[in-house]
Amino acid sequence: MYTYIVERTQIYLTKRESIALAKAARETGRTKSQLIREAIEAKYLTTQNDELVDALKRTAGLWADRTETGEEYVERIRRGGRLERLYREADQRANDPDRR
Repeated sequence: MYTYIVERTQIYLTKRESIALAKAARETGRTKSQLIREAIEAKYLTTQNDELVDALKRTAGLWADRTETGEEYVERIRRGGRLERLYREADQRANDPDRR
């Protein structure tokens, strides 16, 4: 059965389209529904995928000239920020003798 959520819809095909779809289904071993979904994805959803792949290609290697790791960068920009303040306040509360 389906491992994803689908929405039921009804379409009208010409006799020629219906015969071609049935033939493709027999030849590929896939259902007509699968073929229709694949065609819709190829025609109408590839733009999003293409844009994502293009963005990944444009940004690949941007960190190569950096001397610090991504983790070091995140820690550096956090210093003095809200997260450090929260940790400091939590430590102070934990070490407060009146709270024990």
